[in-house]
Amino acid sequence: MQTDNTCIVIFGASGDLTHRKLIPALYNLFKIGRLGPHVSVLGVARTALDDESFRNKMREALLGSEEITPESLDEFCSRLYYQAINTADAADYGKLVPRLDELHDTYQSGGNTLYYLSTPPSLYGVIPECLAAHGLNTEEYGWKRIIVEKPFGYDEKTARNLDVQIHRFFEEHQIYRIDHYLGKETVQNLLVLRFSNGWFEPLWNRNFIDYVEITGAESIGVEDRGGYYDGSGAMRDMFQNHLLQVLSMVAMEPPAIINATSMRDEVAKVMHCLRPLTNEDLEHNLVLGQYTASEIDGKQVKGYLQEKGVPADSNTETFMALRCEIENWRWAGVPFYVRTGKRLPARVTEIVIHFKTTPHPVFSQNAPENKLIIRIQPDEGISMRFGLKKPGAGFEAKEVSMDFRYADLAGATVLTAYERLLLDAIKGDATLFARTDAVHAAWRFVQPILDYKAQGGRIYEYEAGTWGPTAADKLIAKSGRVWRRPSGKMKKKI
Repeated sequence: MQTDNTCIVIFGASGDLTHRKLIPALYNLFKIGRLGPHVSVLGVARTALDDESFRNKMREALLGSEEITPESLDEFCSRLYYQAINTADAADYGKLVPRLDELHDTYQSGGNTLYYLSTPPSLYGVIPECLAAHGLNTEEYGWKRIIVEKPFGYDEKTARNLDVQIHRFFEEHQIYRIDHYLGKETVQNLLVLRFSNGWFEPLWNRNFIDYVEITGAESIGVEDRGGYYDGSGAMRDMFQNHLLQVLSMVAMEPPAIINATSMRDEVAKVMHCLRPLTNEDLEHNLVLGQYTASEIDGKQVKGYLQEKGVPADSNTETFMALRCEIENWRWAGVPFYVRTGKRLPARVTEIVIHFKTTPHPVFSQNAPENKLIIRIQPDEGISMRFGLKKPGAGFEAKEVSMDFRYADLAGATVLTAYERLLLDAIKGDATLFARTDAVHAAWRFVQPILDYKAQGGRIYEYEAGTWGPTAADKLIAKSGRVWRRPSGKMKKKI
């Protein structure tokens, strides 16, 4: 099914995100027929390019990263256009008016315009104001939507200020705060798994679930992003947005109806129900870490303090683990353990639902734990783990699994996160985009951690290539539990 007619305007078109993610996503959507003949793309940036040079740059990016067909590539690139402007100068935005009028006329897109802010966060408040100065935000002639990349604010105060800035010129229904984690197929399938199966929904509560574990691990270091990352850290980079959004989808109540408003209502409720972090929590239920130099697979890797752009005395965390709780009827007393970090042994994001044991271990004191593993990336899939009898005499139980992998679906076209979210934004479906009240609630929840960091809170060291500081293991061991140590592959034994 083809989408609505639209012109997609990418601010920051000469940047890394555009040629690595956005243009490949749009090309793949075009190639599989999800973008119709009335869609065009206008790149906007300070860099002095024209239409042809922009097309050549994007063509090179696609040839280097995507499976292309010459015909579709030529046709797609013919829809790419470019306008150089000074993005900080409101008067310069006047150049966009005739370009957009021309594109809407050429492609019969009816004035529908999707603005994508692939820019530094410092421009998130500037660009809407400059667009409004030339009437490019009004919906008198077609709809206007604006996609904002994370980080949405630096703390609760800056997030609120940014909201005020954007809302002066765009209504909430026009604003799409993108979190690419929510575009991943397995995250969305989590909702179907929960709410469409009588096996799971009756068990999805404090009566049957012992604890929930959420891991967002990266095997790489900060690479060439040291300067940016040092002002962010693991908490801002991963936890406040990606992992809290995933936690909310694990914990949310069934929506009244399947639409954006109901779904986002339930996500926001979870954010508001997170138990506020106390000083005791910061002392006993939070672990911050920073990776040090080590040898991985025979290769020496730098510690965080030796990375380019990182101050030699930086106290920024590259690892975080937190025990938190949700104060509502469904989840009262169920701990959620969340961890994320760089330079860990594997690149993997997964949710593990640990079910309670049987009241009385009839067959074995060491019976395998029942758990449901939802792998978000890579090798997306779902695995159920339970106990069965070992072959031979006696009734000793062993762990077995039932596994589903998206890669095993023959002929299935699984959209990437950016493909799915761009398509949703064009269609006007905001279900998988963060709403302002949920963003503010997330910042409010993490504010004590920000204060703890600002006051010089303890940072534990861990060797690159390990699963973080030993303090993180002690954090979960207090209640007799252990972290799963997954590999990057979804197979019989992960």
